[in-house]
Amino acid sequence: MLSAVEQADFSWLEAMLVTDDLLLYYKRCRRRAFLDIYGDFSQQDKEQDFILKLRQDSFAHRQAVLAIAPHTSPKYPHRDWEAGAKATLELMQQGVERISQAVLLMQTADGITLLSRPDLLVKQPGESIFGDWMYVPTSIKLGRRPKPEYQIVAAFSAQLLATVQRAIPRTAHLILRRHDSFTVQLERWLPLMQEVLTECLETLLQEEAPEVFISRQRCSLCHWYSSCYAIAQSQKHISLLPGVTPSRYRDLQALGVTTVESLAETTISTLEPAVGSEIASDLVLQAQSTVQKRALLRERHYPILGDVGNTNAATAKSFININSLPTASVELYFDIEAEPDLQLDYLLGVLVIDRRNQTEVFHPLLAEHPSDEASIWQQFLDLVWLYPNAPIFHFSDYEVETVKRLAKLYGTPFQEIRPLLPRFVDVHQRVMSAVTLPVESYSLKHLARWLGFEWRDAGVTGSQCVCLYDKWLKTGDRSLLDLIQRYNEDDCRATYHLKNWLVNFLQDTIGDAHHEEI
Repeated sequence: MLSAVEQADFSWLEAMLVTDDLLLYYKRCRRRAFLDIYGDFSQQDKEQDFILKLRQDSFAHRQAVLAIAPHTSPKYPHRDWEAGAKATLELMQQGVERISQAVLLMQTADGITLLSRPDLLVKQPGESIFGDWMYVPTSIKLGRRPKPEYQIVAAFSAQLLATVQRAIPRTAHLILRRHDSFTVQLERWLPLMQEVLTECLETLLQEEAPEVFISRQRCSLCHWYSSCYAIAQSQKHISLLPGVTPSRYRDLQALGVTTVESLAETTISTLEPAVGSEIASDLVLQAQSTVQKRALLRERHYPILGDVGNTNAATAKSFININSLPTASVELYFDIEAEPDLQLDYLLGVLVIDRRNQTEVFHPLLAEHPSDEASIWQQFLDLVWLYPNAPIFHFSDYEVETVKRLAKLYGTPFQEIRPLLPRFVDVHQRVMSAVTLPVESYSLKHLARWLGFEWRDAGVTGSQCVCLYDKWLKTGDRSLLDLIQRYNEDDCRATYHLKNWLVNFLQDTIGDAHHEEI
């Protein structure tokens, strides 16, 4: 199994324990796996409420799946893995139909212990050392899709199981959120798992942690995030640049482009063979914006606005206002707070900007209980149709997709929704198509904070609001709802702030471009 690994020198790694969880985290981030073994635990971040919720939800999901049919768990002292493996083996020898929380161990020739704890081992007909039956592993995951790391871990469990029963199953299984079942084809995933395991063990042999690489989506929930981010900032690491993915970073390294400054000076033709012309243009422009610390107009935005050189400034500005970012006497700014596990959109926040009366009124349409969603949906429709000509600004496409979903869910007549949809204006899409900014992310928080906008409750995030709403449902503490509503209002106001800035920037920039042409 471990021919490539067995040739390495693991003498100083005696008693190292490599678990399926460690392998999963290695697949996501090599540095995390290394730090989880050798890191200074005092530098770990405090566990976030959202992580605690995910763990609780995962446990509840696992228990619900296991409750479907009878199962037997091995009995052993806490974290005594050898005793757990022995107890699991005894259950397998007895031919128990379903074994939950099994313990599978394997010792390599170099003293490394491999540990897997599949959620279920299911008895099936076949040939093994036990007789005319064998076991197939099943992993229960909270995710909605069979991610590669899930299938790698399933293959890891299958390989360790094969060493115990002397027979390798042809498949493993995943049970995902909503109890969706997925078959893992081991013929494909076992070789891939072996490659990942070999790389993982080789990484753990290194004397230093792998290089920092900040990937926002994956890193933000990691307990090493603050430590890694501080290092990345001190190094001005190029991974802080939007658009620099791990694969693109490898391409840039191959070209000798390893800093933001060097990327800013690189020609598009140099990068084009590796990443394509459009991405090359985006990366260079992003680096230039970061180095110059200013917003830059994207060249691809000019065709949207027309030929500026042959258009007077007033016409160009009018084109922006009407077709790109409309400015009206009344404007609505819309943001949603949702609880994904409940498939519930519990807060539809609408900020009404009335320039005629010089008023700004926020309407928090809140479902205090999940059954109130239909009511706040109707309140939303009543509110937006009070201003039939007002554009509805939002950030990202979630709001529009939610409006379509709620309309379908609650049987809203199509003739009422059809004229509403063209009023939606995605400010995020307009920013991305028009300008490049010296930010680390094009999230609403990063963009608005670059412009000087701040949320009133600095520590609150969208993920935390999910936890706050769950706590509200359990405790009835209205201060939690107040916190969520403030956060949602600030999201609406941040979108308003960003939209106004973009309108002014485009008008000023295109006006300047016109004067230069003259």
